[in-house]
Amino acid sequence: MRLFNTLTQRIEPLEPTGNRVTLYVCGITPYDTTHLGHAFINVVYDTLARYLRWRGLDVLYVQNVTDIDDDILRKAKELGLAWDELGRQEVARYLADLRALNVRMPDHYVWASRETAKMQELIGSLISKGLAYVRDGWVYYSIERDPGFGVLADAAGYVGYDAWLRTANERGNFPDDPRKRNPLDFVLWQGRQPGEPAWPSPWGPGRPGWHIECSAMALKYLGATVDIHGGGADLIFPHHTCEIAQSENATGVRPFVRVWMHCAMVEYANEKMSKSLGNLVRVRDLLPDYSADAVRVMLLSHHYRDAWEYTVEDMRACAALAERLRTAASCAPARGDESQWARDAACQQAYLEMAAALEDDFHTPRALAALDQLAAHTLEVRAPAQIATLRELAGVLGLRLGAEDDAGEAPPPLLCAVGEPPLPPEE
Repeated sequence: MRLFNTLTQRIEPLEPTGNRVTLYVCGITPYDTTHLGHAFINVVYDTLARYLRWRGLDVLYVQNVTDIDDDILRKAKELGLAWDELGRQEVARYLADLRALNVRMPDHYVWASRETAKMQELIGSLISKGLAYVRDGWVYYSIERDPGFGVLADAAGYVGYDAWLRTANERGNFPDDPRKRNPLDFVLWQGRQPGEPAWPSPWGPGRPGWHIECSAMALKYLGATVDIHGGGADLIFPHHTCEIAQSENATGVRPFVRVWMHCAMVEYANEKMSKSLGNLVRVRDLLPDYSADAVRVMLLSHHYRDAWEYTVEDMRACAALAERLRTAASCAPARGDESQWARDAACQQAYLEMAAALEDDFHTPRALAALDQLAAHTLEVRAPAQIATLRELAGVLGLRLGAEDDAGEAPPPLLCAVGEPPLPPEE
């Protein structure tokens, strides 16, 4: 398999160690409703994991939940809820949407608020190496002490200090923080604030910064080098850029990630679909009118690196394709010699075309086209082998085609890791 690596800006071979592929994907901040942008990312990486396993590889897939964050604390206060209760409610809704789309659970679904011990370990390492400093109970990463900082940002087009500063300011980096030595230094640990939960630490009670959370969870569950790190393209800077800096310098191991794989943004009404803008199309709004397969086909009909806009016309066209696939997979087999299925040219062609499409930078639109072609031939010939092949290959893409035996998996317990509970909010 060859994938586009954001860091090198080239399509490169995926070269895992042995038969195992490790995959880490940045998950949601659960303070509001799930939309198609979230669904796109999850369906892409769920399908990637399915395909790699179909090829016979052992995939270890980790996804996080950023359940302690400024947005969660703000929204919980607005709603009069405890911050952790808001997180539990929104994650439950989110997982229900993903189960409806036949998205399987990652092997580890990790909550940030329960991994603070690992985060503090990494922060302590960075302080001891002179790459981080403490100010009034806050800990910051010093970009001036890291000559390699910003390589991923530069590669992706955020070139130079001014571009970094502008983008970081847009994404909550707070360059005017008076405790910072440099406006682009980023928070590793933030001191306790009134009304907020906090955890004990060597630097005083507080909570982790955003970037250190994913580094800690990736390193704990996948080791010092991850084969594929995924997420939305909006995370390239500052989040993933900061992850590289703190991870590689804390462990001394390079690279932190072999392939950086980023999904493009989903748009609606000519703007990026986002909770902050409010221009949302939600999975649960589509499912009363369209099948889960139709929504999944619509998401996979766009290449993961191409930005795209949701339209009703696109949704209807993909619903028609999903129905063609379902009809072909459900047709009554014609009588014939079932032992001849292995020599059926249409089956072999479908296998080859799907594999070629997904091996080539995970081109799901071409994979769907191969399925559509096989479905047309299946409806014409109705050979048992073609029906079976269509169902098998559709399953690689996570499509049920009317079958209910692959209806996703039950979610893990909402408290799926045990950690030190936070201190009660300080009023």
